[in-house]
Amino acid sequence: MVMPNPDTKPWIVQKYGGTSIGKLLNNITSTPIPEYLQGYNVAVVCSARSGTSKSKGTTSLLLDAIRLATTSETDTNELDAVIDIIKEEHLIAARQAIEDKNEVEVLENLELVIKKDCEHLRSFLKASWTLGEISERTQDRVLAVGETLSCRIMAGSLRSKGIPAEAVILDDIVQEAYGRNHRELMRAYKSHPSGFLRGLTDAICQKVANCSGSVPVITGFFGSMPDSLIYSVGRGYSDLCAALCAVALDAEELQIWKEVDGMFTADPRKIKSARLLATVTSEEAAELTYYGSEVIHPLTIDQINTAAIPLRLKNVMNPKGSGTIIYPSSSSLSSSGRNSPTPIQPLPNTNLKGLAKASFMAANGYYGDSQYRRSPTAVTVKEGITVLNVRSNGTSRPHTFLARVGEALEQHDMTIDLISSSQQMLSLAVCPGKNHDLEKAVEELSELGIVTAVRHMSIVSVVGHKMRNMVGISAEIFQALASARVNIYLISQGASEINISFVVKAQDALLATEVVHTNVMRIPLHSEQENSFSRGPWLY
Repeated sequence: MVMPNPDTKPWIVQKYGGTSIGKLLNNITSTPIPEYLQGYNVAVVCSARSGTSKSKGTTSLLLDAIRLATTSETDTNELDAVIDIIKEEHLIAARQAIEDKNEVEVLENLELVIKKDCEHLRSFLKASWTLGEISERTQDRVLAVGETLSCRIMAGSLRSKGIPAEAVILDDIVQEAYGRNHRELMRAYKSHPSGFLRGLTDAICQKVANCSGSVPVITGFFGSMPDSLIYSVGRGYSDLCAALCAVALDAEELQIWKEVDGMFTADPRKIKSARLLATVTSEEAAELTYYGSEVIHPLTIDQINTAAIPLRLKNVMNPKGSGTIIYPSSSSLSSSGRNSPTPIQPLPNTNLKGLAKASFMAANGYYGDSQYRRSPTAVTVKEGITVLNVRSNGTSRPHTFLARVGEALEQHDMTIDLISSSQQMLSLAVCPGKNHDLEKAVEELSELGIVTAVRHMSIVSVVGHKMRNMVGISAEIFQALASARVNIYLISQGASEINISFVVKAQDALLATEVVHTNVMRIPLHSEQENSFSRGPWLY
């Protein structure tokens, strides 16, 4: 394998999720990475390896280890058992990744460093057990081990195939960029989170530069963030890390590789007629992500928008597919100072080669500089919703009433997704967090007035760029739902130009999605598509 000259080749950043690395590592190191290396410098960002579910993945095991290090009072036997599981799973993965008998030295070195990382983790957590507590920064150092081990195996697999690769560990870049004063770090992050994150790009760039021609395999876990990374950003932090790497390298494209082809007009697991979207705007992607299509971390959209870097969703099991490309919005491009990006050189058999962004967007339903649409782009569902109706007892002024409701929900770990209000009545669609206490929240809200809670609800969101300018679209949506006898409990459009959301019973969410998908978006049912063959006469 001839490595590209880093001075002449543009960069592409590829992020691979934990499930893909756990199940399809040899596919990744045999096809997508080598093929893109023919024309690009490739930086690879890795999540921690996952099992069949997140609850059995490395990050979940590390969280169990942290819990045992701070709650087990008698001995560390259970803690040792969890660390042994992590070590053994990664040693097995290393052997599966390097099957070539001629690469014995590569495998031996990889096994040695995995054992060293795990034993360091063991001693680190036992020290925390002795103290009986663990700080946020220490938790970050523990969780970073998952991505570190994943990167070491990915780099070892590439080296066994003749591709020079080097693991790049980002667990100290926050301190490199901002120093170690925790109070100052907290103040800087809270004052401007996006700017704080972009300030890490110089440190990332320097780390990559030290690879000197090898493929940088970068940990998706970055730095010891204020209040810990998993608390500040959430479990999708590796997507954000990949976006920061793309900004740092001024990449031509950020690619997020999963086990799906991209974004669809609806959930293809539930709506068989759902179609793959060739492109969506960054604003649409952000809305679809928040309201149920958990494909991209929301903060990722913000970073690529600011830097004017296209993002493409790709399928590890279908590497030649074109996926879904998300271009930065026109307003972001004009404010960023970068030239308007042109589509990347795709893999063979894709239809994007040589097309400018404007014509490509127009061909997919987006018109003019403002990227107006003439029909909705997608419909998505967010489940696990509770509707709270609070009728004020009249003892508080309207703005005080609203503020106290918000404070009560925040205190009990409940996020407000939709809100509809009058002077004395407030209806809220809330999403309970992991540590929520709905009963106590209702009890506290009862001091403000009469409260009713309706559980087992879902938010259905119809998304389309500049959709507010489509005259009659709301009437069309709700007329279709009325014809299907779907009862609506809360509606929210407000000032949003791209999202009309409404709340229905969870048992009606699939029907509501099908109705919008078929009657408003004009996409035929799967059965209708199958039966749309030419009419007779037929011979039997």
